[in-house]
Amino acid sequence: MAVADVTDATFESEVLASEKPVIVDFWAPWCVPCRRISPILDEMSENRDDVRFVKLNVDDNPQTAMSYRITSIPTIARFEGGQVTQQAVGALPKNQLASQLGL
Repeated sequence: MAVADVTDATFESEVLASEKPVIVDFWAPWCVPCRRISPILDEMSENRDDVRFVKLNVDDNPQTAMSYRITSIPTIARFEGGQVTQQAVGALPKNQLASQLGL
């Protein structure tokens, strides 16, 4: 399943109200490490249907990024039941990222 885009307007319905865990990639187009980690998340999303993968452009959606105190990107957060349960910061290798996000 492809990594979908979410926005400030859709974050609550797409992430916080989700029945299953959601991995959110907080990123920006100018961020080189963000671009490096994007294919890893794409690959991970193809093998999992028990977890949803989405990304939020922090430049276009500052409200959500500020509400979760995202100060470094990429930040990848796992949301369950509307709460952040695990988080990874930086362009980590796939196995380390999966471990930090409980995948």
